[in-house]
Order: sequence, then structure tokens, then C-alpha cells
Amino acid sequence: MKFNTKAIHGGQHHEKVTGAVMPPVFQTSTFAQVSPGQPVGEYEYSRAANPTRQALEDALASIENGVRGLAFASGLAATDCLLRLFKAGDEIIAMDDLYGGTYRLFTRLYKDSGIKFHFVDMNDLEGFQKLINENTKLVWVETPTNPLMKLADIAAIAQITKKHNILFAVDNTFATPYLQKPLDLGADIVMHSATKYLGGHSDVIAGALVIKDKTLGDELHFKQFATGGTLGPMDSFLVLRGIKTLHLRVQRHCENGEKVAEFLQNHPKVERVYYPGLENHPFHEIAKKQMIGGFGGMVTFTFKSGAKQDAISFLEKLKVFTLAESLGGVESLANHPALMTHASIPEDKRKEVGITDDLVRLSVGVEDAEDLIEDLKQALA
Repeated sequence: MKFNTKAIHGGQHHEKVTGAVMPPVFQTSTFAQVSPGQPVGEYEYSRAANPTRQALEDALASIENGVRGLAFASGLAATDCLLRLFKAGDEIIAMDDLYGGTYRLFTRLYKDSGIKFHFVDMNDLEGFQKLINENTKLVWVETPTNPLMKLADIAAIAQITKKHNILFAVDNTFATPYLQKPLDLGADIVMHSATKYLGGHSDVIAGALVIKDKTLGDELHFKQFATGGTLGPMDSFLVLRGIKTLHLRVQRHCENGEKVAEFLQNHPKVERVYYPGLENHPFHEIAKKQMIGGFGGMVTFTFKSGAKQDAISFLEKLKVFTLAESLGGVESLANHPALMTHASIPEDKRKEVGITDDLVRLSVGVEDAEDLIEDLKQALA
């Protein structure tokens, strides 16, 4: 089954009782039992499993080519569940450019756990391998990264992690499974902030893990059940609805993203554009190899002046783009990472990786590209 068909039908079945084409929203906390310990059907309590959430989880596994999907209350809840696999003394190697919430989770919530985190340039494979030791248990990668659009070669990293028997997780939020399939490239786990492209309509907060190995999937499900970070049935329904149009939306995101990136690259006030589809992007060749079908709708850029105030003035003048956090919805959004999504990262660390005060991140939506470019033009003027 090809992707477009999977997005609509993958892992899905008509509802058994009524034949409903879309899974109903089973807004229930518990399920009847005929005798103690003998439920009427396969469900007992919605924290453990719920039919609507199960439909979403089956769809997630299908589109990522995994054996098990798990749906969480947020992307950070999904990441937190994964981290519960590890104990004091374990070490995790992570990419140096990460979503601010992930960095905050790693460095603040887990700072007293005894788990040691290393943040490295994942394109320096030699330097990355030097950090590996008997305590290394996980490699965590975003590709493309938030917000600098760095890429990592998933297949090359997977060869290394397999050699050392280390788990390898990829945050696939920006690329989506329509463009990139980390499990096929050798990763063990995929994480999504399903709030973004999977949901696609800026109306839900959700997260997901998709796992390649059944035993690992069962272990993570137990941790999810025991800690309770599950996604509710209505939110599960909304994300599942979003997945059914994922392929259509991402096609337009890619088309518009490329046009916006090219416009910005030729604008006299713009210093640098970060977009994997541009030939001058430092990781364009990696993008061509592992992002199949397009380069996404995320575009980041800086100003020739290097001035923070220029970025702020530009953002305040936008009319079609909305100044707001988040990304991946049908509407175009604009964001100032240093003051918004990445404010939780210390200033010196931001500057170290290249998140400057004049950096602007755009989530290019599915509107008419001409209107988006006119909006950028007037705001830059």
C-alpha cells in the first residue's frame, strides 16, 4: 500500500457495530465487565487503551512503517516516556540544535536524574563516535532541526548505533512521514509533536511515538499506561482526521515553502535563508537523499543588519502570516525563536548553535503563495 492510500486507510477498519467509516469518539473512561476481570470486549479502562486512540495509534504505525504507535498528550509527554527507559549513569547523545522544550526537558527536568546528556554536531560523525562508551544508551536527533534547519544523515548514524547496540530516536516532526521515514533508514523510534503537521489544523496538542520493535513498543506502552500521559479520545479523533489529508497538505506546504525561500534568498534585506531545498543549504545533498518528495514548509532567515529590532518590526507588520508559536497548521505562522520557542535555552547556548536575535522562523501554510510573498514583501519594506 502506497503512502497516500495509507494516510487514509492504513491500519483502519470500519466500526464493528454500526459500520461507521470514521472511528467514533469513544468518550468513556471505563468499559463494562461481565465478571470481575472479564471485560465485555478488549477494553477495560481508557488510560490503558481506548478504541479512538487505538485507531490513531494504528494509523501512526502504518504511515511510519512501525509495529506500534503510541499517542500522548503532547510531544514532550512522548519524549518524557521514552526517557523513562533510562536510569542514573546512562548517557544520551543529542543533536546540538533542538526544539527549546526538548532541551529544557533534557537539561532541567532530568538534570538531577543522574542521566548525562551530550549535545553535539551530528554531522561530525567522528566526533560523535568519540563520545560513545558503555554507558551510552540513546542517540536523539531532530532532522530537519528547529529552528536552524540542520540535517543529520539518519542512515549513517543508524549504522553507528547498531554497531554499538544503542537505541536511536528521530524527531520527525518537521519532515513528517510523507517526506521522511526514519524507521526505514535504520532508526528504532520516531517521535512526533502531532500538534504540528499530523494534526495540521492548530486545534489540538498531541504527541506520538512509533516503534520498530514489538518488545520495546510493549515496554513503552506500559510506561505510558503507568504514568498516564495518554491522549484523550476527542484529540485522538482530531489527529486521525488530520492524518487523512497529510499528503495533500504537505505537498502544498512544500510548494509554498520553496517559493517563499527563493523570494527571501533574493531579497536585499535578507542575509541568510535556511531551507533544505535550496542548493546552497549546507545539507542539501542529505535532504535530497532522505527527504523524498519535497523539503517541507519550514523556512528560517536572518537580516543583513543583524538587528533584533528589524526582526521584531518585521514580525509586527505581517498581515497574512500570524505571529504565534507552533507550526505545521494550514495557516502560515511566524515566530521569533530567541524570544518565543527557544527562550528557555540560555542565551550563550543559543548563540553557540546560531540562534541569533535577528533570526525569524516561518511555518509556511497552504494559502496562495502569491499572497504570502506579498505579505513578506510589505513587512520587509
